[in-house]
Amino acid sequence: MGSIDTPDGVDLERLRPYFAQNVAGAGDRELSATLISGGRSNLTYAISDGTSEWVLRRPPLGHVLPTAHDMGREHRVLAGLAGTDVPVPRVFAFCDDESVNGAPFYVMEKVDGVILRTSDDLAVLDERDARACSEALVDVLARIHAVDYEAVGLRDFGHPDGFLERQVRRWGEQWERSKTRPLPAIEELARRLRAALPESPPPTIVHGDYRLDNTMLAAGDPSRIVAVLDWEMATLGDPLADLGLFLLYYGRSDAQVVATGATIDPDAGFLARDEVIARYASLSGRSVEQLDFYETLAAYKLAIIVEGIHARFLMGKTLGDGFDSMGGLVESLAESALEACGRSSIAALRG
Repeated sequence: MGSIDTPDGVDLERLRPYFAQNVAGAGDRELSATLISGGRSNLTYAISDGTSEWVLRRPPLGHVLPTAHDMGREHRVLAGLAGTDVPVPRVFAFCDDESVNGAPFYVMEKVDGVILRTSDDLAVLDERDARACSEALVDVLARIHAVDYEAVGLRDFGHPDGFLERQVRRWGEQWERSKTRPLPAIEELARRLRAALPESPPPTIVHGDYRLDNTMLAAGDPSRIVAVLDWEMATLGDPLADLGLFLLYYGRSDAQVVATGATIDPDAGFLARDEVIARYASLSGRSVEQLDFYETLAAYKLAIIVEGIHARFLMGKTLGDGFDSMGGLVESLAESALEACGRSSIAALRG
C-alpha cells in the first residue's frame, strides 16, 4: 500500500486505467496523490495526472462500522443535488469494485475555494464578512432542506418514518461497537433521548454533518458558499437534526475543536446563536421549540463519532495529526450535554 510518494489508501497503478476509462478529462497518464487535510473519517485525496486534478473519496483504513462510510450513498446524493440551488461538486465516477483501490470510492471535481478550519483562518474575516459568512451558512442549510428529494431521484434514499427513534437506537449500537471504555454519561444521554422523542416535521434531505468546515467559500467572497462537502452521513429524515448539530458546533468550544479547531465568536461578527435559530426558522417556516432535544442528540452522536475516531487512533489506523486528544473530547462532549439537559425546558431531558 503506497510508497514514499503515495499516501496510504490509494493504489495509483490500478487507478490509472480506471481513471482513463471512467473519469472525464483523464488520459492514460501517470497519477499522483496528496492526502487532503481535515478529514477525520472518510479519506479525501487530490489526484492529478499532471494536466487535470480531481478529488477521490474512500472509507477510512480500519474500523469501518456497518452502514457507515457508504461511498455509493455519498455519490448518489451529490449526483441528485447537481441540478439544484445547493452548491455541490460535480461527480464523475463511482466504483464499488474493491480490486481497483481496496475499497469503494468515488471521484468528483476539485472545486476552487477556501475552507475555514483554524483560528487563523477565521481571523482574516472582518465583522461584515463574518456576518455574511454565517448568514450564508444558515441560508444554504435551509436550501438543502427545501429540495424536493423525490424530484431529484432520492425518494428511496432513506426511511424517514421513525427517524429520531432509529437515530438514538442506532447510535447506541455504534457506541457498543466503538467504545474503548465504559462511559456512564453516554448511557444516560441515550436514556433521556429515548424519553424525550418529539414529533418530527415533514422529512427532507439531511446532510448529517453540516458545519463551517464542511463548506467551501468562494475565494475573496466569504458571503458565497461554492460547495457543501462531506455528505457521508446524508439521508432522508428530520431537518432539525441538521440544525441541532450545526448549533452544537456553533455554540460549543469542545465541539468546534472537533470540527474546525477554532471558536466561532459572535463578538467577531458571526451571527449569535439566537440569530441563527431565528434566521433558519424564518427561511424554513419550521417550529424550533424542541431544539434542546436536537442539540442533545447532536452531542450524543458527535461523542460516539469521536469515540470511533479515538478507537481507530488506538489501533494505529488514522492518517494525519490531531488524534491524540480525541478520547478526552468524548467525555467532555457527553458531560457537557448532560449539564445542558439539566437546564432544558423539556422535562424528559432534565432526567
